[in-house]
Amino acid sequence: MYGRPDSDYLKYRWQPLNCQIPRFNAVEFLTRLRGKSVMFVGDSLGRNQWQSLVCMISSGLPASSPTQITRGDPLSIFKFVEYGVSVSFYRAPYLVDIDAVQGKRMLRLDEIRGNANAWAGVDILSFNTGHWWTHKGSLQGWDYMEAGGTMYQDMDRSVALDRGLRTWARWIDSSIDTSRTKVFFQGFSPTHYNPSELSAGAITRAKSCYGETMPMVGTSGYPGIYPDQMKVVQAVLSSMNKPPFLLDITMLSAMRKDAHPSIYSGDLTPGQRANPDHSADCSHWCLPGLPDTWNQLFYTALFY
Repeated sequence: MYGRPDSDYLKYRWQPLNCQIPRFNAVEFLTRLRGKSVMFVGDSLGRNQWQSLVCMISSGLPASSPTQITRGDPLSIFKFVEYGVSVSFYRAPYLVDIDAVQGKRMLRLDEIRGNANAWAGVDILSFNTGHWWTHKGSLQGWDYMEAGGTMYQDMDRSVALDRGLRTWARWIDSSIDTSRTKVFFQGFSPTHYNPSELSAGAITRAKSCYGETMPMVGTSGYPGIYPDQMKVVQAVLSSMNKPPFLLDITMLSAMRKDAHPSIYSGDLTPGQRANPDHSADCSHWCLPGLPDTWNQLFYTALFY
């Protein structure tokens, strides 16, 4: 749609060594979840997975199958009317609450009730967070942090993530009935802005994912993505009484340096497209594409 000249990125799929991933079946998905709700909660990578799942379900239904969509911020809902199934996205990039206080954005590391009210009663919840905790300068999403009644201009970002995630974890443990609600946590989705993030010997055409048309081959020497954040997530999840299912998509996504929108997002000016090293989107993912694999794994974890 937006002019990308190659198309092989559409055709790759993940094949584990020792098992077969079942083929996604939209009718089975809706039939088994009849009358239930699915919600993705987090940042734009969670939205990427939500959009992918809506498309995967829709493509497996007759064109006449009725649907309803409600777009909003923070909540967008896509409903498959015939089955009474809603698949929604709730934007909460930190999971914990962020409020406006005297014109300033206050990230409340110990508060989650404002957001969590929207999640109560949902049958399947999938959470993600990560990228926004590292943003600085004009990309930073908050002006101050609050923890334990103390206001901070900044703190170690891993410490902040740990505190915020533990607030979320306490809410899950105290508020979720796991006999009726299934909870997932989406692992970190990697970016490809820096050639040093790629495996030894990988060929890059620029300082970003621009021009990449092939996945990486092999994993030897791969340094990993967000190791400090991964340690925080693992520590928090392991401490929970009701740990969610970790949809660990980090490594398989790290192999797909070819699967980002790059300059083909539809959002760039001609001048920006002419300067891909500074304008390419190497955080999000093309659709159809890699998030479909995330959803194949999500589907497998739900039903198999």
